[in-house]
Amino acid sequence: MTAIPNEQKHTAEEYFRLTESLEERTELIDGQIIAMASPNIRHQILASRLFGRADQYILANHGKCIAMQAVDVQMDDGTVVVPDVLVMCDPDKMDNQRCYGAPDWVVEITSQNRENDFDRKLGLYRENGVREYWIVDTDKEKVWVYVFEHHPNVVGYYNWTDEIPVGIYGGNLTIRIADLV
Repeated sequence: MTAIPNEQKHTAEEYFRLTESLEERTELIDGQIIAMASPNIRHQILASRLFGRADQYILANHGKCIAMQAVDVQMDDGTVVVPDVLVMCDPDKMDNQRCYGAPDWVVEITSQNRENDFDRKLGLYRENGVREYWIVDTDKEKVWVYVFEHHPNVVGYYNWTDEIPVGIYGGNLTIRIADLV
């Protein structure tokens, strides 16, 4: 991810106005507009299938949560992120355009933004109340799982062949990444 050249910090309102006609994928992090690389096919397939597993689980269990892909999440007035997959359980945090505040579960799939997922977004999600954060590392075929409501640091480190429990569902939903790629 690279910053779009700009001298000033932007608010979320300015960001939405400035980027509404852009075809380029962007996020707003700490007031800086950041250009995002387009995801590759493997990344998109994995995101779609992870979304599908979460959505199927929610529907089968008559859950109130909503699974989504690549939607704007306004964390605060200077930060708008676009997670690959997210689950939001509070309907008051959503409208027809975007989500407001911390999702319950966020999945980021690494691509060219690898450092961002492991550093900047990790801190951002931890500090803003995301309950669970997964980093799916496509290069190393590993998954880092953070359940911030229980511990601020990594709680799980998994291979793609492992059954990975989803913490926000008490481990009743498990996902094996190898089944999705």
